[in-house]
Amino acid sequence: MLDLLFAAFLGVVQGLTEFLPVSSSGHLAVFQELWLWAGGDPALFDEQVAFNLVLHVGTLLPVLIMYRGDIRAAFSDVRGEGPWLARPGLRLAAWVVVGTIPTGIIGLALKDVFEQLFGSIGMVGIAFAITGALLYRTKSLPAGERDIGAMTWKHALLIGLAQGFAITPGISRSGTTIAVAIMLGLRRDLAARYSFLLSVPAILGAFVLEARHLDLSTTHAVAPLAVGFVAAAVSGWAALVVLLKLVRAGDFSRFAWYLWPLSALAVGFWALRSAGMLPLELG
Repeated sequence: MLDLLFAAFLGVVQGLTEFLPVSSSGHLAVFQELWLWAGGDPALFDEQVAFNLVLHVGTLLPVLIMYRGDIRAAFSDVRGEGPWLARPGLRLAAWVVVGTIPTGIIGLALKDVFEQLFGSIGMVGIAFAITGALLYRTKSLPAGERDIGAMTWKHALLIGLAQGFAITPGISRSGTTIAVAIMLGLRRDLAARYSFLLSVPAILGAFVLEARHLDLSTTHAVAPLAVGFVAAAVSGWAALVVLLKLVRAGDFSRFAWYLWPLSALAVGFWALRSAGMLPLELG
């Protein structure tokens, strides 16, 4: 029962932090590290990265529902008239594909590195600080004016590169991609739309790669995954609604004041434990 409750807790954390620019993977890494340090059952994370991916897939549902109009537009524009890239739905879909390419290359090339970072709370803390600095930088940026017609493949490529490096736990995917899109002059509503649509192939692709490692032969494995999935989907919908309001307000910098203290706590915990001032395990 304790495992199920903690899986639900992680699902809620994933759902809330996936859309707010504070790094869901970083929060999951911190809470999982604290769970193990406190003597929690390590079997819950036998497939740690795969468990995280299941939670990410849970948060895909709100994205697919919220942006179902853009997805339908991409298919309906296939039967439209004129050059393909002149049709808004297909143009947006094409830039999602372009942005996915660098993300996939980075993810595959540095897969082992990213997995190791999940177990390093000190590195996660440093990444929190980097995300905070990036978000704070957006405070002085003017509102972008580029709509989908003015967005080019170069913009998509740069945002896709940002998403690739945001696989690092502690680097917010949504915060990084939206911030970079705003820096490139995209309208804030388009920056959010593109960011979340860009997450769909990235998360599904990562899940497909990790799915072969999942062991669903026991109830112990299935139950936490199912509970976490549902919790992530429900809380993710609520967080997405809130985030879209914040995007319209246009100020992401406020989240830096949350991430910087969190960074200090994570790095401080790592430093104290490394120096032997905290026990390696409580349990």
